[in-house]
Amino acid sequence: MTVTTRRHTTFSEVMAAPGDRDCRLELDVAVPEVLHPLADVRADLRGRVRIPGLADDPHASGSLHIAPLTRRRIRYRLTFTALDGRVLHLDGWKSIDLRHPVRSMTTLPATVTDGAGTVVMEVLLRFHLRRDLWPMLRTFRLPSPTRTSRDRLAPRWNGEPGRLEVWYTTLTDPATGTGFWVHHELVAPAGGGTPYLHGWAAAFPPAEAPAFTRFGPHDWQPPRPGHVLETPGAIATADRLTGSAGDIDWDLRAETASGPLFTFPRWAWDTGLLPGAQIVPQPAARFHGTIRHGGRAVRLEGAPGATAHIYGHGNARRWAWLHADLGGGDVAEVVAAVSTRPGLRRLPPLPFVRLRVEGRDWPGGDTLLAALRLRAEIDLPTWRVWGRIGDHRLRIEVTQPPEATVAVDYADPDGSAAVCRNSERADAHVLLERRSGGRWRPFREWHLFGTAHAEVGGRA
Repeated sequence: MTVTTRRHTTFSEVMAAPGDRDCRLELDVAVPEVLHPLADVRADLRGRVRIPGLADDPHASGSLHIAPLTRRRIRYRLTFTALDGRVLHLDGWKSIDLRHPVRSMTTLPATVTDGAGTVVMEVLLRFHLRRDLWPMLRTFRLPSPTRTSRDRLAPRWNGEPGRLEVWYTTLTDPATGTGFWVHHELVAPAGGGTPYLHGWAAAFPPAEAPAFTRFGPHDWQPPRPGHVLETPGAIATADRLTGSAGDIDWDLRAETASGPLFTFPRWAWDTGLLPGAQIVPQPAARFHGTIRHGGRAVRLEGAPGATAHIYGHGNARRWAWLHADLGGGDVAEVVAAVSTRPGLRRLPPLPFVRLRVEGRDWPGGDTLLAALRLRAEIDLPTWRVWGRIGDHRLRIEVTQPPEATVAVDYADPDGSAAVCRNSERADAHVLLERRSGGRWRPFREWHLFGTAHAEVGGRA
């Protein structure tokens, strides 16, 4: 399902000369990403330039360089037509002073020149907070959520060394209770070696030990049009997974009717500012097809599951992950992690949580800010996340049965070893309470027995 119509952050801004509101800029801004304080991005400008006696052009155009913290500057460049037909250029910038942020963010000194570079005039423009802030905020629009699986599953890697990209699908067969996991991983070595694609698959039948096998490594090759990735043994598109490794093979078709779930903030995924980020392009998928393992075939009809996508510099120092299909299209996704970065590795796990309940995502807003209000205790066989966000209180407890858990060792792009312990037959209890009448009362509660997908990882 595709409903995407807007790919930019957009807003409108008005600036006028002090004491002369007839001298003004009325601008529409289109930023090709989610706008945030650490942005260093160029945006498109269109709008009206009004300078009494010189110009009144409603078709001015140009660019805006937004870098308030990285370069301490927001630069405006506009081309417009004067009343006498000359083509003129306006060039000005707000010099950001962190000691006086309001004044520096609202003051724009600019120079107007003609085609020969001769200065025509200098002008000082200001953004009037009391008069114009609320009208500007009302025009602010973030990019529309992309609801095309292909867009969010497409490879992010751009050739940089020291990067890790992961695609993984997990599901549960409702008829037999068998869990399944297929994991594809692109590794671009930190030292600049040949990037490679490898992965593994595992089946988790009830009352039996998990079956596990690997495929690859194979040198990375850009996928053909319409493909997410492909190796001699495994191929993935936006709606189909096929592959064979050892005594496990799979042919799966995915159906999904909901948009992606941003476990991490959307800006983190779009900009790469954090050491790593995860998204779930297909959070409430239904799988059809066949999985063969140990000489038997499991035929799937509407098996609930999900496909997620990770991109970053490598695995966390410690982490825990949960995907829980709560039924009726509701899902819970958790990534709690400790970074490997100096200074961050000593901090407690930071839990990113996103619930989708009745088509709405909770918590709303930035999940990084929400994560700061939560706590996590990572251990095996049971790990927990809890905390309060606004008038809601959350508690999640996950248990991974040792007999239904498989250990997988692998390496980061810098060569350091990691190991994860995964179960597609975990138990989970998710309790969301709401404060009402001075008391905490259950708002939503789910119990999953043997159908939660979970993992705990760390350094080998």
